[in-house]
Amino acid sequence: MHLYLGQNPRTIYLVTGPQDERQGKPSKALVFHAAEANEAQVTVEFLPRREVQLGNTVPLTNRVVKGCLGLISVDSDTFLAVVTSAAELGNTRPAESSPECVGKIHEVLFFCLTSSTWDDFSGSSDTILNPDMADNMMSRDNYAGNNTQSVFEHPCLPLTKILSSGSFYYALHPHWDISSRLATRLTRDRHSKTDLSTFDPRFIWNEYIVRSLLDFRERLDPLEREDLDKCQFIILAIQGYVGVFTMALPAPPTNGTPTVATLTLFSRLGWKRAGTRFNTRGVDDDGNTANFVETETILSTDQHSVSYTQVRGSVPLFWEQQGLQTFGHKIQITRPHASQPAFERHFQQLMEEYGAVHVINLLGSKENEATLTNAYANHLQAAQGIWQNDLSVTHYDFHNAVRIGGHENIVRDLRRIEIINDNLDRYGFTMCDLSTSELVTEQRGVFRTNCLDCLDRTNFIEDILSRKALEQYLTLVRREWVQSVALWTHHRELWAENGDALSRIYAGTGALNTSFTRTGKRTLAGVLSDATKSVSRAYINNFQDKGKQTAIDMFLGNLSNQRQVSIFDPIHESVRRALEQRRSEYSSTKSCSIFVGTWNLNGRSPGENLIPWLFPRDSMAEPDMFVLGFQEIVPLTAQQIVQTDPEKKRAWENKIMDDLSRRARKACDYVILRSEQLVGTALIVLVRSELTATIRNVEAATRKTGLRGMSGNKGAVAIRLDYHDTNFCFVTAHLAAGHSNVEERNADFHTITDGLHFLKGKTINSHENVLWLADTNYRVDLPNETVRMHAQQDNYDALVAADQLRDAVEEGSVFQGYDEGPLLFRPTYRYDVGTDDYDTSEKMRIPAWTDRILFRGHFDLAVYSRAELRSSDHRPVFALFRTEVRIVDAAKKAILSRLLLDSTLQSTNNEPIDEKLASLVLSADVVSLPPPSSEDEAWWNKPEHPNGHFPITTYHLAPMTSNPFDSDDSPGSYSPSSSDEELYTHAMGLQTPIVPVQATARKPPPPPPPSRSRNTSE
Repeated sequence: MHLYLGQNPRTIYLVTGPQDERQGKPSKALVFHAAEANEAQVTVEFLPRREVQLGNTVPLTNRVVKGCLGLISVDSDTFLAVVTSAAELGNTRPAESSPECVGKIHEVLFFCLTSSTWDDFSGSSDTILNPDMADNMMSRDNYAGNNTQSVFEHPCLPLTKILSSGSFYYALHPHWDISSRLATRLTRDRHSKTDLSTFDPRFIWNEYIVRSLLDFRERLDPLEREDLDKCQFIILAIQGYVGVFTMALPAPPTNGTPTVATLTLFSRLGWKRAGTRFNTRGVDDDGNTANFVETETILSTDQHSVSYTQVRGSVPLFWEQQGLQTFGHKIQITRPHASQPAFERHFQQLMEEYGAVHVINLLGSKENEATLTNAYANHLQAAQGIWQNDLSVTHYDFHNAVRIGGHENIVRDLRRIEIINDNLDRYGFTMCDLSTSELVTEQRGVFRTNCLDCLDRTNFIEDILSRKALEQYLTLVRREWVQSVALWTHHRELWAENGDALSRIYAGTGALNTSFTRTGKRTLAGVLSDATKSVSRAYINNFQDKGKQTAIDMFLGNLSNQRQVSIFDPIHESVRRALEQRRSEYSSTKSCSIFVGTWNLNGRSPGENLIPWLFPRDSMAEPDMFVLGFQEIVPLTAQQIVQTDPEKKRAWENKIMDDLSRRARKACDYVILRSEQLVGTALIVLVRSELTATIRNVEAATRKTGLRGMSGNKGAVAIRLDYHDTNFCFVTAHLAAGHSNVEERNADFHTITDGLHFLKGKTINSHENVLWLADTNYRVDLPNETVRMHAQQDNYDALVAADQLRDAVEEGSVFQGYDEGPLLFRPTYRYDVGTDDYDTSEKMRIPAWTDRILFRGHFDLAVYSRAELRSSDHRPVFALFRTEVRIVDAAKKAILSRLLLDSTLQSTNNEPIDEKLASLVLSADVVSLPPPSSEDEAWWNKPEHPNGHFPITTYHLAPMTSNPFDSDDSPGSYSPSSSDEELYTHAMGLQTPIVPVQATARKPPPPPPPSRSRNTSE
């Protein structure tokens, strides 16, 4: 196919060519042009080739286009991503009636739909990128934020580097799905096997940019959809590694003709927690882990296809590595008390997909890796109470075993570990009979292997397990093939290439230990090569990967300010607007109480009882959340600024937990959800233990402001989270000191708000609810004696009138859009330690309200005051907030969306769409569910749900004859509610989604019915 550009309006044509038509593809064109009213919206047409006039167009590239990856919006322009160079790797199952060939992408180019600015750049590139060159570019260049880059650099260049790196693959024929393993493909029904929209959503990397085209495809009639698929205009790509070798195996004694076998290795890298080595670790709240890879070995002969699947992934806890990482790993477990829900979600997903899971943990027993291993073991032990024998684990110190007996010792040890061999036999492999394309046996479990990076050590172990699984099959069908030199040579080469490919993606260099994988022995050249790779990794991962991470997040749609490109569709746009207006019908709210406190500790160690601060009122109910900010948690010395001691923060965490555990009338337990420290500034968030399963996407970030952003003696720490479907951001800060340094403090505020970034482009201002709890250092502009007199007399109005922060807010210099409670307590700074006397030292500092709490969002302030703790020269300040969090019922939302869409499609030409959408009512029984299962019985075994089938109630469309909220003489279209009070009352009446709680050991329920074929369309 070829790519052409037309003008007036600017249009890009993707057109099949004579070569495509000779291969049996229809003569068609896919036509794109930008929508005038919306920069992130395009119009797409699928037309016969003869209806497209190309006389006034020009070719955008001289190369034959392989297909389209999707549409993306970058810097207010919309780009079409097309594959312009790819190589065929071979047929992975030659004996199958339909070929299953794989293409390796070598070059992707982006062509602009909205501007001619980048035409010269795109059109003049006629040299195909060598994959090795692309890898070097990825290793050397920054991906984003490079201040030295040319102003004429193509905005999609970082994406081009990633997609042209030789790590992306696609199916060369539309009838098979490269993203799914063999067992899944074979169990699908006939239609699903050849449906482009049926794929494994975990592994299609361009799902974000191709989604609009897939939705466009779904709206075509069946014949047009079939033609679109035959043209292969749309490409679905996986990232990872695919290798194919074809060889001759010894002949059977009957006829002497050798058997031709094909050995294929697929590694499918998951994208849901994608990123580079030090930027993406551990698990997210949905159970997705960093560097998650499904690796499938397929051996195909003229009789059978045999598949064996393994997975790898980062340790599924909340952990990260911050700061400069050299050859020692500084590991921080960020949510040690709140990881179990996400941990269990991860293993639940694995078991639903693969069956039983055996974990092989290769982490060491020294220093940081031991900390991670111990936490991993504790979480696994808790999870085994749920899944019993379906979840097992082997802890194996890989490095220690190599030190004792070399790499050969690993192979011997694995053959001796009884539980691994038992599970190899228990899980088996997948085998299908090629004469009938039916499954003979299916793999019933999976090994999940990990080390720290899930690269070198993990690849070594997976290679061994893959060989053992193939030996199982060969022993059953052709025992002499077990001794085939060609087979195992190719097997070793595939696994060595696999290790290098996955390591380049995640760490920037090839894998370590691959010399042993290839040859079966350790050589001096291999040792030197590994040393070089280790040094290169340290440099790339510390200094270049953040830009690459930004490019990955852009491609996956993870940046908070990104807009997904949509294809103009007035019907779906009307449904989207109606759905947003009727949010109360598929969501509910619940109350939430948050205690917020800030205290400058002056470097003091914990001593006083904190209950007068944390529970200042005897009648105070236990809040859902404590948000505690500290400044000067350590003395601000040069040594602490260079290398901060975390022990002080841990001591205060222990003190807080001890005092909370000993409080009177204790009715709940609290856990530390997340804490973070920047030199003397620290932020600690505690939540009720039962709420940890409903809080997700917890992240921390810091921003230095001292010495113009170079020093952390001043700065901010922030933690953001999603509680149900409402987001919060908490910021504690220590701004510039000095009575007259108002401008410096203002500048610090803007440095923090502009420069503090969370993952995926989120900032403080991108959150719905924000709380600042800080030592702002703003002073009172009155003489010292006057301030002290007013303070002693509790004459706060005179002091507030001279408060620097209030003046700055009124001028619009800082905290625009924020509120603060009334200052009805004495200034909190500065006291003689241990007394109620303001500063009597030589400096005699002027008392001031330096310690403040400000808020923006949906908060009701109940209390704003200070506590009388005297161990510091500041008094702690606290506030108690009440707010509402929204809980979206995804099932109700999906059903309402479907109802609105179906009704819109049935609208008559003279009936306004908006009025019809407003008149529809979601039936009360449309989401009725069976009663929950108990330990003794399961709903899927009851006669009304035979074999686990649950019929979805047909939509009950009940158009209202009149609007109950309108007066009789004032007709108008129906609105779901006419006031906030009615909306709230209606939402409270809805069924509330079940709130997940931390799992405890329980008797397993009866087994579910056999799984049916999966038809995934996302």
